[in-house]
Amino acid sequence: MSGIFTAQMSSLRGGGWRLYVVLYDTTAPWPEHRFEGAEAPTFTERAEAFSLLGFEPVAGAEWRWTEYSTTLDDPASAVVLVAAIQVCSCAGVVA
Repeated sequence: MSGIFTAQMSSLRGGGWRLYVVLYDTTAPWPEHRFEGAEAPTFTERAEAFSLLGFEPVAGAEWRWTEYSTTLDDPASAVVLVAAIQVCSCAGVVA
């Protein structure tokens, strides 16, 4: 699979993080990796997870972070953090 894809990482209710690569026009499950713990995975941990999934960040790509309230229009509610970065298949790897 070649091309550029969007990868996202989101915090999970109850702790942990989910990293996944968004694939369009397929019924196959999206490549996914889960991290345990409340702290956001380090850059190195994320790079290792991408490698296991057969992807790598596009040269020069940077993570973009966004937060969403778990309860609409309630600024006191907990937030879900979502990060995104552009990735491509690793050279020689079929994702």
